[in-house]
Amino acid sequence: MQQHSTESKSASCPVFAEPTPLGLLGLSLGCAALTPIAFGASLTAEGLRTAAVFCLLFGAGCQFLAGVMNFANKNLFGGTLFLAFSFNWLLNWWLLSGLAEGRAPDHGVLLATDACALVIFAVFTYGFGFYSKLLFLFLLDIDLLYLAKVINGATQTTALAMPIAIFTVALGALSLYLAFAMLINPVANRRVFPVPGPAYQPAPAPGFDGSVRRAILEILYRHFRERAFQEMPREDFLREARARLGELDAMPDVFYLAERGLVRLTPADSPAWMRSLRLTADGVDLYEQTVLGKAQAL
Repeated sequence: MQQHSTESKSASCPVFAEPTPLGLLGLSLGCAALTPIAFGASLTAEGLRTAAVFCLLFGAGCQFLAGVMNFANKNLFGGTLFLAFSFNWLLNWWLLSGLAEGRAPDHGVLLATDACALVIFAVFTYGFGFYSKLLFLFLLDIDLLYLAKVINGATQTTALAMPIAIFTVALGALSLYLAFAMLINPVANRRVFPVPGPAYQPAPAPGFDGSVRRAILEILYRHFRERAFQEMPREDFLREARARLGELDAMPDVFYLAERGLVRLTPADSPAWMRSLRLTADGVDLYEQTVLGKAQAL
């Protein structure tokens, strides 16, 4: 018993400490390295190579580690986002390294992949809205950045170069804020960096609907009051059940109540399976106690 409890506890515990701040800090450093280039500065070979190293080590490396550790911690959303984004930052490293050597990437391939990434991150944005408004804003910034890149690529202009630069700065700032909130708030035991709640709520999980069983018990209890423990014919029961429940099938719940010893069935040959039924004494007690408020001792 103790071994089973230990195994259950270890299975529920995360393998690693929360890795998300690591990925966010790496993302912010990668964005910082790209910021001068996005604003048209540091466009020399040295500047491109320097930014490429930051993209590789921090943008790709930190997010790759964060993604793997999130998956190990059974965090599907975080693991998928960080790993996918880490390979995108590997692409940034390759692009900048190539540009530093005078090699330009293929325009059509980049446009197609940027459009695909826009769709992917748009769906992620919707998903993260269930967690926090700030995470929604974080992903929305990525969406707008990719939208601007797609428009620039489709029109073959640099008209949206300045918005892209601004979105890059905003992405780095949001990454820093989220990382600080996750690191400092638990240590300070207060909301030094406030993070708002969800942008919207998920649909409520379907709960148990006891209306069918209550209707069955009510029909059979009314029959009990009129006929005592005489059994109710199947056809009469089904007619009343249809009047109460419409198209809902009451038979699975009838058999469940019979297994519980609350209903007694008289079987019949297939396909009817049941000739008649009635409440048992336990079924009468259950209905009177739960619905009519009878004291248990009576």
